[in-house]
Amino acid sequence: MFTPPQFWCGRDSEPIRRVTWIELFFDLVFVAAVAQLGARLADGVTFDAAWRYALLFVFVWWAWNGYAVYATRFHSDDALDWTLTLLQMLAVTFMAANAEGSLDGDDSAGFVAAYAVMRLLLVAQYLRARAVEPARHLVREQAIGVGIAALVWLASAVAPIPIRYGLWGVAASLELATALITRRHTGTLPPDAEHLPERVGLFTLILFGESIVAVMHGIESQPTWSLSAASAAFLGLGLLFGAWAWYFGPARAAAPRHVRRRDDVRAFELWQYVHLPLYLGLATGGVIVEHVVKIGGLAAVHAEEAGALAAAMGAIGGSLLVLTALAARAAPASRPDGAAADVFGNGHLVPASARASGLRGA
Repeated sequence: MFTPPQFWCGRDSEPIRRVTWIELFFDLVFVAAVAQLGARLADGVTFDAAWRYALLFVFVWWAWNGYAVYATRFHSDDALDWTLTLLQMLAVTFMAANAEGSLDGDDSAGFVAAYAVMRLLLVAQYLRARAVEPARHLVREQAIGVGIAALVWLASAVAPIPIRYGLWGVAASLELATALITRRHTGTLPPDAEHLPERVGLFTLILFGESIVAVMHGIESQPTWSLSAASAAFLGLGLLFGAWAWYFGPARAAAPRHVRRRDDVRAFELWQYVHLPLYLGLATGGVIVEHVVKIGGLAAVHAEEAGALAAAMGAIGGSLLVLTALAARAAPASRPDGAAADVFGNGHLVPASARASGLRGA
């Protein structure tokens, strides 16, 4: 019932590890939270609304990324780990439920408090891994840095304005400092080369689907079709389909990422963090296209909406260009069992998580 986490250093000698069912469930909950964040944008886009959405999105992505990096290094399939993971899912639902109000209201305090609770739960998971000798320094640094930052986030929830904003700055600085301090472990204790890219690729795929669902909502809201509305819907879907093909095709963004040299560390970190603007662009772009279709097409779009849509498309395109430049760092498009690569060249005939023999934690 209670077993210590297994350590996965990501070396070539390790057996191939696949995404588990609970990790997939975790990702679905987070994408649902992203959809909830964008609910206000579907009714109209302003600069203030877009900026607020981007800020809250960074919180959600940072929380997801923190757990994903932990889970790719340490694996435990016992009741306690499942409980801690499920409680993090509960925390992100509270984050999404408190994402409607203004940043100076009670909703933002609830959002940050839920985020702090989620980070403390991650600290508890890291503390469970403290017995893993090779990762002891990493575990200690993560637990201290993330834990102190979480306590500051929690304190900000009960602090008045403008002290709350000051505490946000302190907590964010602690989070960034922790990431910079622990980055040296990427070379000595690299994340699993197969598991994390597969995890990121699956999350990206779900986010693509959520963006398409947003466009569908816009199509559904049209009682009678105009040429402008239809053009906006088809253009939005076409762009999403093209971005999907680019991501899993030439960019090979979900292919294995081995870290063997110092320059591999830099490339790995760039690959990891460039997904933030990509995800923000996908989530924002889908919601904005939904709004554009609702109001009858591009002809009815005002300047702020056009600017936000252009920024979203630019974020997607720019991120895909960076990922394409990093494609040479991905593992060769071949499978250990000798099967041929698919037409996209990412080394999988089908997504690895879809193969029943590769799933763990069922």
